[in-house]
Amino acid sequence: MSAELLRLINVSKIYGTGESAVAALSHINVSIQPGEFVAIMGPSGSGKSTMMNILGCLDAPTTGHYYFRGVDVGSLDRDQRALLRRNFIGFVFQGFNLLKRTSALENLELPLIYRGTPRGERHELARKALALVGLSDRETHTASELSGGQQQRVAIARALVTKPDVIFADEPTGNLDSAKSHEIMELFRTLNEEQGITIVLVTHEEDIAAYAKRHVRFMDGRIASDTLNVQRAGRLARRAAS
Repeated sequence: MSAELLRLINVSKIYGTGESAVAALSHINVSIQPGEFVAIMGPSGSGKSTMMNILGCLDAPTTGHYYFRGVDVGSLDRDQRALLRRNFIGFVFQGFNLLKRTSALENLELPLIYRGTPRGERHELARKALALVGLSDRETHTASELSGGQQQRVAIARALVTKPDVIFADEPTGNLDSAKSHEIMELFRTLNEEQGITIVLVTHEEDIAAYAKRHVRFMDGRIASDTLNVQRAGRLARRAAS
């Protein structure tokens, strides 16, 4: 089990009690390996956001077990789960959640401040993360001075700066136009293929999910299908052979 990055075993999530109880997730079994790029898909109310919240340690299952690198997350107390999120997980959301009057570099340094990283090391790590997303020339620009696509790149860099085991991206292109959406997804694909970063993406859009290597589709709180993205797997195989 320790070789797996994430694993859910018979996980259910129920909101409410009695006749008003609603099963957001029902008996979910799924595992994700290091280096995977997985798209969690499904219509509104299908359970995909609940799944993401449990994987990101933002919520806990009602029944079942969630293992992160072999550790049963349910056995951790609130402070331990917070440390897990802080040290091993990166988040990218539909809203960029940047401090508007703060520079791109300073936005990236915030999670490092919470970790107690020394100032000089914070600067260096933040600059490297901005370089990874192609924004070395925007270090001193405030978030309000950046385009939507640039703001999302900063948000991705902020998720990368702590060198997490996995990045959870919840509808990361929801506030972007089509061109910027595909630009951001190309960035995710590059980070996955060239940096080996594990990415779990929630989306309801087929063209966005096409960038992932694997598609897990939800319907009515259950996994309807779990399939390899054949087209992308073929491209990767041809690239490796060339």
